[in-house]
Amino acid sequence: MTDAPRGRSAQYTVLTTGYTLSTGPGVAATVSYVTDGDRHVVIDPGMVAGRDRILGPLAGLGLGPEDITDVVLSHHHPDNIMNVGLFGRARVHDHKAIYQDDRWTDRDAEGHELTPSLRLIRTPGHSAEDITLLAGTAEGVVAFVGDLWWRPNGPVEDPVAPDLDQHRRSRLRVLAAADVLVPGHGAPFAADGDAPL
Repeated sequence: MTDAPRGRSAQYTVLTTGYTLSTGPGVAATVSYVTDGDRHVVIDPGMVAGRDRILGPLAGLGLGPEDITDVVLSHHHPDNIMNVGLFGRARVHDHKAIYQDDRWTDRDAEGHELTPSLRLIRTPGHSAEDITLLAGTAEGVVAFVGDLWWRPNGPVEDPVAPDLDQHRRSRLRVLAAADVLVPGHGAPFAADGDAPL
């Protein structure tokens, strides 16, 4: 498990569980919060039915938007980034850089550590720019995978993936490092033999 974070001190909460509706236009992102040391991280603050679906659970943790130090964007599709502006003080991480205020700092996401328990890896599949945040917790490694998996039941073959072979390789890489998967539009599920490949 060389991709797994070195530390195991992170804690996470799913702020809102996303969905995709097969019979209509509704879509919402799964938005998560991770903390480790002095880092307060929101992952994929995308489309939700109302901003209170993100800010309300954060307030329940005793946090406001100004307390968030970092935002991780798994990829740049609007349904996963729509509410990034709620966190104006945060460093924003994507596949190629860190953005804050008027500063743009180039860096490859591959292997970048926010802390010893929080590591980014490149996982192209749903898009060429996909990244995954691996969080080392006391219970195991939690992978925030964006739309590498949309939800616990797949889809097995992503209909928008530009390269299905690469998509599968990225899924296998994550499964080798993680115990739990947090998908882009559904509830967390085990990173085991039942995970769609």
